[in-house]
Amino acid sequence: MKAISIRQPWAWMILNGKDVENRDWATRFRGRVLIHASKGMTYEEWQDAWEFAQGSGLSPKAVNAGLTSKNIARGGIVGSVEIVDCVTKSDSRWFVGRYGFLLRDPEPLPFIPFKGQLGFFDVPDHLLKVSP
Repeated sequence: MKAISIRQPWAWMILNGKDVENRDWATRFRGRVLIHASKGMTYEEWQDAWEFAQGSGLSPKAVNAGLTSKNIARGGIVGSVEIVDCVTKSDSRWFVGRYGFLLRDPEPLPFIPFKGQLGFFDVPDHLLKVSP
């Protein structure tokens, strides 16, 4: 299955209601994609993201979940989302880039450690099998 790396806390935000992923490049890809939480994240990036998210309703949800810059999942697969379009304009509060991947139907998954890559990349199906 295809995956895309996203820095935290943006990956968490996608799984909790952020409906656009901003990129400097367009895609024709449509369909379900795994969300990979990048390993790297500075405290300044963490603060900047939450400052941008003010008023979105996500900050209280993160606080209630006990989410911090120290315990947020990084360096692996954290969920999936459907990419339904790639646009250059959007009314979404989350759209700020050159291109925006419009997202829907986020599904958190149990954390799976995995090394990310640039662009879309493949994750072997056998890693996604959940034990009964």
